Amino acid sequence: MKKFLLLIGLTLCLSGCGIYSFSGTSIQPDCKTITINTFEYKALKVNPSLANDLSEKIRTQFRRMTRLEQVDMDGDLEISGQVTGYDVRASAITANDVAAQNRLTVTISVNFKNRKYPEDGFEKKSFSQYADYDSSQALDAVESTLVSEIIDKLVEDIFNATVAQW
Repeated sequence: MKKFLLLIGLTLCLSGCGIYSFSGTSIQPDCKTITINTFEYKALKVNPSLANDLSEKIRTQFRRMTRLEQVDMDGDLEISGQVTGYDVRASAITANDVAAQNRLTVTISVNFKNRKYPEDGFEKKSFSQYADYDSSQALDAVESTLVSEIIDKLVEDIFNATVAQW
């Protein structure tokens, strides 16, 4: 019985804090809404769907992992940004100075505004993620898979930097 009461007391204490959740977020209880703007595409090499796909995956992540209501403008929290880099470079060279692997790197700049707690926000924070592929494959053949993998990593980075505050 004592263990049961201790467990209930501990549960009430943790839920009473209101800031922490089991999803790993630390959102203040009075923050109820979020605006996630579509990212702009500013990279020199063009990937026409990247910015939109990134924005949609961020929205999905926040829908799945938080209690925040998504609104079109003036949310308590607001995320915006730009795709600033989309580059392919050799990542592994053979003895004959030939690329064995190539690396696709996507770089983004993110702005996070917290209207209730401005000190938690940031501007132009840069995030970069990459995926490697065999140089015998054409980028066109593997690009959609690589981009999806990179976007997933970037979304995790953005989520952690904004509401998980890692």
